Amino acid sequence: MARPFLSVIIPAYNEAKRLPLTLIDIDKHLEDQEYSYEILVVNDGSTDETAEIVNRFMPLVENLKLIDNKENKGKGAVVRQGMLLAKGTWRLFMDADNSTSIVEFNKMIPYFKDGYEVVIGSRDVRGARMLPPQIFYKRWLGDLGNLFIQALLLPGIWDTQCGFKCFSDEAAEKFFHLTKINRWGFDAEALALAKELGYKIKEMPVFWVNDPRTHVRLSAYLQVLWEVVKVRWWLLGNSYGLK
Repeated sequence: MARPFLSVIIPAYNEAKRLPLTLIDIDKHLEDQEYSYEILVVNDGSTDETAEIVNRFMPLVENLKLIDNKENKGKGAVVRQGMLLAKGTWRLFMDADNSTSIVEFNKMIPYFKDGYEVVIGSRDVRGARMLPPQIFYKRWLGDLGNLFIQALLLPGIWDTQCGFKCFSDEAAEKFFHLTKINRWGFDAEALALAKELGYKIKEMPVFWVNDPRTHVRLSAYLQVLWEVVKVRWWLLGNSYGLK
């Protein structure tokens, strides 16, 4: 198979119920595109039938592949794994619940042509839409957390946690092997490394569907903030070896 234009990376932990509709939506959209693609589901040690579902869909969904981890590593770890195993010129990770549909990817392509090598979906910039709105306390915690992340690590980035981000092959291979965070703070770490290495980052509004069945717990908000502190400390101490 020739090198694909796009790699779609889907981290999945106990997603047997939600993953089928996501795979169907991705396949329906991408099969109509002129560019080539691959779809990599990275199973994060699921205890349900996530891996079996992917195997069943392989005859139905073109270029679908499974990376099957028997133990849970964390979303950051499996996104890193997928990014480094992918073959695409552009490497997009998206959530298994299809909160942001693959249809948003084509809106990123003009930014690639403008020289951006990191393009991220955002729920907090003008033009973004969220349906239904998040519960008020999650929105409040998210806004406060974002201000903290901006102050400490990523000024000017309004939504580091949206699960819809695309990287060029060069960018992905340059900094994902440096990342240390295996859990929820990996997004901010990857973007901070991209910024430190001089990559242009474009934050793009997306349509985001709020799924009440999300696996993200309130404790994850605090974990992200603590991991952001660690990333700042590692950058100051040159733990990534960037200087």
